[in-house]
Amino acid sequence: MSRAAELESVLEDAGSLAVVTHDNPDPDSLASAVALERIADACGVEEIVIVYGGEISHQQNRAFVNLLEVAARRIDEVDLEAYDCIAFVDHSRTGANTEVPRSIDPDVVVDHHPNGAVDAAFADVRVEYGATSTIFVEYLTDLEVAMTRRVASALLFALHRERLDFIREPTKREYEAALAVYPAADLELLERLYGTAFTSATIDAIGRAIATRDRRGSSLVASVGRTTETDALPQAADYLLNVEGVDTVLAYGIVDGTIRMSGRSIDPRIHMGETLKAAFESFGSVGGHHDMAGGRIDLGLFADQGDDEADLLEFVGTRIERRFFDALNLNGEFDDES
Repeated sequence: MSRAAELESVLEDAGSLAVVTHDNPDPDSLASAVALERIADACGVEEIVIVYGGEISHQQNRAFVNLLEVAARRIDEVDLEAYDCIAFVDHSRTGANTEVPRSIDPDVVVDHHPNGAVDAAFADVRVEYGATSTIFVEYLTDLEVAMTRRVASALLFALHRERLDFIREPTKREYEAALAVYPAADLELLERLYGTAFTSATIDAIGRAIATRDRRGSSLVASVGRTTETDALPQAADYLLNVEGVDTVLAYGIVDGTIRMSGRSIDPRIHMGETLKAAFESFGSVGGHHDMAGGRIDLGLFADQGDDEADLLEFVGTRIERRFFDALNLNGEFDDES
């Protein structure tokens, strides 16, 4: 039995399904949720809901939800335990990039991130793939589920934003998946998504990252300061990766009392996920792929120092930079004190 057929078998036994994206969902997670919604509907699942934690703050992600009419609801608005089946897409474990309580275990997991063993009735984690959307294109094809314009558009946009636009280690499968959904996609809608404007808060955050950047060799660390725009961090990291001679970037900032980080690297010698783990795993939740990774660290008591913004940012920045450059063996002049 194919993996797609195994998924179909699990869904056919469910009367209701909650599809959970990772927190602050990106196009790959959202498109995967839309694709699973389509498959579940074809399997006769009567009630389907897409839920997410965090915020949908990136301007393109908000446009994605609006233009593709993704009826996503916040986790705190939904009683997950009331659903027969709970599916995680583009993430695999409670407590890691999700607000889902640790007491709730998923029944279905489809992911491409390396997060260890997964215990679920159906688990398909393919770390050799460049996007979770690629896996769902295969499911739709194998199950001969009709590719609607909405689903095809969501998947094509996700494939480009996750891998193809930035040529971040896309596999042959991502190109094949894009070709498979291209005929049914709404290209005018995709053009509108790409034309989505930056918010003022995102521009401000990227501006702060440019102004605060600190470079060691071909690696660079920058602070976006305190921001409400979580997605400004990967955008800042992507932008700074264009600096001449720079191949590795870590952008960090304070979002809702939490230090958030986003890393990018095009240096084949550097595994960004492992680098962030080496530097910060003992302090928070971090990890990711060879070329892109992220994480969060609770500020704890320092989150209350709102009246002394400059001192707080300097305190956080000094330690983030030191640990990151140490992990890259670029910071020998600093001691090992955290």
